[in-house]
Amino acid sequence: MTTELKTVLDGGRYFEGPRWHNGRLWFVDCMARTLLSISPSGERQEHAAIGDDTPCGLGVLPDGDIIVLTMFSKQLLRFSGGKLSLYADLSRIAAGTIDDMIVDGQGRAYVGDLGFDLPPPEGRGAVGRIILVTPDDNARVVADGLRFPNGIAVSSDHRRLVVAEMDGACLADYDIATDGSLSLRGKLGQMSDPDGICLDREGSVWVASFTEDAFIRIGREGNEQARIAVPGRRALACALGGADRRTLFCLSAATSYEELRKGQSVSRIDLVEVQVPGDGIPEPPRGRL
Repeated sequence: MTTELKTVLDGGRYFEGPRWHNGRLWFVDCMARTLLSISPSGERQEHAAIGDDTPCGLGVLPDGDIIVLTMFSKQLLRFSGGKLSLYADLSRIAAGTIDDMIVDGQGRAYVGDLGFDLPPPEGRGAVGRIILVTPDDNARVVADGLRFPNGIAVSSDHRRLVVAEMDGACLADYDIATDGSLSLRGKLGQMSDPDGICLDREGSVWVASFTEDAFIRIGREGNEQARIAVPGRRALACALGGADRRTLFCLSAATSYEELRKGQSVSRIDLVEVQVPGDGIPEPPRGRL
């Protein structure tokens, strides 16, 4: 694996929620409140503006429609036919600000609930939860006791879910039951401020470590297997895409926690080719590893 990064998009404010879909990387600019996509060469398209809230997590439904999470109104919006509409209102079930999310191949959305409203209070503890939203519009809590749940990834066989615990400095690894319920398998790895994540076909997890300025590959046993540094930049999120799902898209920003509170941030997207293709939806092509 080469670690030489190639910049494909620069000059955004705060890129988050990358998902590979239909030959493009879809993502949001949280601060600019826009839904965007780029081609692997960096050709940019703006799809929608979210004017009254902060978008963050994304998911892709089985029919190809995009789901956009809005953090403070605690809603999921469906992007279809060039327009946004309400998909699910989680304001009655969410205990706090909602953050990241993923949609599996059965159309089930897993949403991170921080358990408190941002900005984070002192001594907040392990109050985070995962909310499951099913295609028939039912919502229920399927995991709790998390320390700031952030990035979420689901395997393509719908049997495993991993969530980054930003305050917990680790990954929570769950088994998924047939009804979408979660049971904790254990905690993996140790890294500072894990943010967005994605899975690969060997079961390893690529993690954006916000304060380590790096994208780290964590194995099934929690061992560090690879590291891609982005010195002086906060690692925000990552996704495996491209024709063979071997292109790792790395979203980062020149900012800090203090600067974020002032709205100061400049974001970019780099890519690098890796050996092991991505897992999850869309399913990777079967062939060589």
